[in-house]
Amino acid sequence: MDYIEIEGGVQLHGHVRVSGAKNAALPIMASLLLTTGETCLRNVPRVRDVVTFAQVLRALGAKIRTDGPELIVDTTAIDRFEAPYDLVKTMRASFLALGPLLARYGRARVSLPGGCAIGARPVNLHLKGLQALGARLELTQGYVNACADRLHGATIAFPTPTVTGTEHILMAAVLATGTTIIENAACEPEVVALAEALTRMGAHVAGAGSSRLVIEGVPRLEPAVHDIIPDRIEGGTFLVAGAITGGDVTIDHCRPVHLSALLDHLRATGAAVEVGDDWVRVIGTERASPSDLVTAPYPGFPTDMQAQMMALLTRANGRSVISETVFENRYMHAAELGRMGAEIHLEGADAIVIGVPQLYGAPVMATDLRASASLILAGLAAKGITTVSRVYHLDRGYEQIEVKLAALGAKIRRLP
Repeated sequence: MDYIEIEGGVQLHGHVRVSGAKNAALPIMASLLLTTGETCLRNVPRVRDVVTFAQVLRALGAKIRTDGPELIVDTTAIDRFEAPYDLVKTMRASFLALGPLLARYGRARVSLPGGCAIGARPVNLHLKGLQALGARLELTQGYVNACADRLHGATIAFPTPTVTGTEHILMAAVLATGTTIIENAACEPEVVALAEALTRMGAHVAGAGSSRLVIEGVPRLEPAVHDIIPDRIEGGTFLVAGAITGGDVTIDHCRPVHLSALLDHLRATGAAVEVGDDWVRVIGTERASPSDLVTAPYPGFPTDMQAQMMALLTRANGRSVISETVFENRYMHAAELGRMGAEIHLEGADAIVIGVPQLYGAPVMATDLRASASLILAGLAAKGITTVSRVYHLDRGYEQIEVKLAALGAKIRRLP
């Protein structure tokens, strides 16, 4: 397996273009199972999760070709209805094939999902929602077997907001008869992007971006062209890279409104932040100021940026408290940061970060996607050489991150 080697202590400067959001691309790819014909997705990131989901679609009979950042998917020949374990185990989002297959073809067999080890993330809310729409479900040998003559509208109230749960029920409901109402729906930009894509295909969806979605079922959807929104997590990661190195980094082709919570916290650490229509500039300081943060569903601070902010706060001039309220077991990067000299104390859902004057390069191991990014950020600020192993996690969600960081002046390379 490849690893990343970083020689730290270099201030980053320059501009970097943000890639398309893989967390928006994946549910939109799943939604194509609701149509018959050829669809073009533009600004698709070239990351492992997208490749995996393309394999899921191929396994179902879709034909797929790529043209740079464009992905062309033809669902005319869908003739299989099983998403196998070998694919779904590597990526949780593959489970999203279940609802569209069920809504479009009346049957599906999908393996229970895998993905990053950042908590249980059960799919029971997905299954209860599909049952409320009329699905008949059976769990056997690690698979969900689902069938329905025709899904029907229902009111579904999630006990807590769930992004993939909202996306899953939304996709299933667009072809159901009657009206479906999703209460306590997730408000994340990726959910809005899916709703907009479904609307372009002919769905009737109201309330996207709010906690209440109303879906009027339609008989069929038609293929359409979709542009994948910029990746707010990738963009945020590069902004933290500028801050942690005391550099001056501008991200281009982004949507600053999606980054509001992160920008507020970067300002709280002493970084200077400038915002344009589709760009954000961050100028770091020699040492950050401490800042407390609590992860929360959008528009709160994103859990997917928690590890990166922890890396920044390890060198803050004081004590910070991070409270993780979205996922349990999402502090596995703390021990690896400790190998680099960070002082982090875990107390249940809280991480107390005592800033240190200097981090030091060390061999560290990534445990999940965002942990990988936090270790790279720490390596950029550390004295000496850092090697990050198990970077296949990184490849799931970042498009050539080492190439983009090198273009900003980082001494970083990927080695076999």
